[in-house]
Amino acid sequence: MSVNSSTLGQLLWRGPVCSSWKQSMEGSVYHLANCFLLMGFMAGSGVYGCFYLFGILGPGYLCYVLWGWFDACGLDIVLWNVLLTAACLLQLAHLVYRLRVNTLPEEFNLLYKTLCLPLQVPLQVYKEIVHCCQEQVLTLATEQTYAVEGETPINRLSLLLSGRVRVSQDGQFLHYIFPYQFMDSPEWESLPPSEEGTFQVTLTAETECSYISWPRKNLHLLLSRERYISRLFSALLGYDISEKLYTLNDKLFAKFGLRFDIRLPSLYHVLGSSASDGGPESEKDDEEVFEAAVSSAQARPICILPMPPCSPTPATTNFPAPLPRARMSRPDSGTLASRTPLQNSSRVMSRAQAPLAPTHTPEL
Repeated sequence: MSVNSSTLGQLLWRGPVCSSWKQSMEGSVYHLANCFLLMGFMAGSGVYGCFYLFGILGPGYLCYVLWGWFDACGLDIVLWNVLLTAACLLQLAHLVYRLRVNTLPEEFNLLYKTLCLPLQVPLQVYKEIVHCCQEQVLTLATEQTYAVEGETPINRLSLLLSGRVRVSQDGQFLHYIFPYQFMDSPEWESLPPSEEGTFQVTLTAETECSYISWPRKNLHLLLSRERYISRLFSALLGYDISEKLYTLNDKLFAKFGLRFDIRLPSLYHVLGSSASDGGPESEKDDEEVFEAAVSSAQARPICILPMPPCSPTPATTNFPAPLPRARMSRPDSGTLASRTPLQNSSRVMSRAQAPLAPTHTPEL
């Protein structure tokens, strides 16, 4: 220990071991190599930062090879810098290979920038999603059907890339599907993975369309294996279905002049009546149902149960309170209009609430 400490003390306090410094400076190649190394170690992170780093370090180590061969005349200097130069070149070749492998087709690259990049989805996760659909872009000609009502099985999930698709049921138009919307998201959500079913609507291409499609079984396996991808698809499908529901809501608003709330259960009956609308007769039925509902709401029951005869009310300023209106039943019950008014009111009141009575008793 004493010998080592004394040697270190000599190096620190008595100066370097060199007897004399060289009077001449190294050649320009040596200084150029150091300049390359200085610029190379200022590189940033990421793929392009690695390109810059190894692209600058390679020429720097090559300059060291030339300096060791012509000026320093040292074999060890030449060999070490040859190895470092070869390592930089191999790293550059590996980066170029990775970029070529990771390059996506134009359609998938645009899909990533439009749909996944705003959600900050990692590129590696997006590549797994694309690999599940085998990186194939399918096409539909004009007026070609993607699915036929009651015939086409639900065995895939598709996303429209370009064009416009018309959705109809029983020959009646429902809504459109535009680019970057799922073509069969309601069918995907309504059918469990273990069951099979067919489309309840018809999807027809109004223009030339392109889309990507995931097989149902393969996508379910991916979602069960990757939790992040499962949450991503759940968010995308939920947003897509809500957009379709609001589109139907706007259609009802344009037809009836009254905006419905899609959260209300009564909208189901309104949708059913509008879907079966075939002409003037159905419109007349709708008006009759609406008038029956309004008349039942405005009617005041006079006597529901048998009661003893009432004595005449004396002249006084304290009158009985007005009878409250009966609760209006849903307009979907069309059988109420066919019954007699007396039977209708008695049955509704016997099932819905107790007989009405005045809240104040006249003073005698």
